[in-house]
Amino acid sequence: MTANPLARRLIDRFQHGLPLCAEPYRAMAEVLGCTQAQVLDCLQSLHQAGALSRIGPVFEHTRAGASTLAALAVPEDRLHQVASRISQYPEVNHNYAREHRYNLWFVLTGPNRAHLDTILQELEHDTGLTPLDLPMLTAYRIDLGFALETSHAKPLE
Repeated sequence: MTANPLARRLIDRFQHGLPLCAEPYRAMAEVLGCTQAQVLDCLQSLHQAGALSRIGPVFEHTRAGASTLAALAVPEDRLHQVASRISQYPEVNHNYAREHRYNLWFVLTGPNRAHLDTILQELEHDTGLTPLDLPMLTAYRIDLGFALETSHAKPLE
């Protein structure tokens, strides 16, 4: 999908640092020089095109509760069914398929470790598959943002 100019500006400006206020979409529109309706329409179009799946905060898991990376070894013919089941939990940030024996990975966040254990047990009971539970031991911060607009910098001489 080729993003329109508003979509590019919206993503470039707000993939980090969404406004923390009562009307964030109105504040975003003011920064971008458009209307709140245009911002909402743009976000909806990005979502419908599959270019945007979620708008929301990413919390430091040690301050917001508990978090773990988990994986399941899912028979190929059940992959979509199991992924759909996992996605029903609001505690699941995202899940994705990988080419490996453990082919379905997901990040689980909750108020405490006991809560995560309950969800992992429910998933095991519901799917018949034992989750691989990989809690984070050391945090490494990387910026997952990316610029859509090309730089106008001069080439090196």
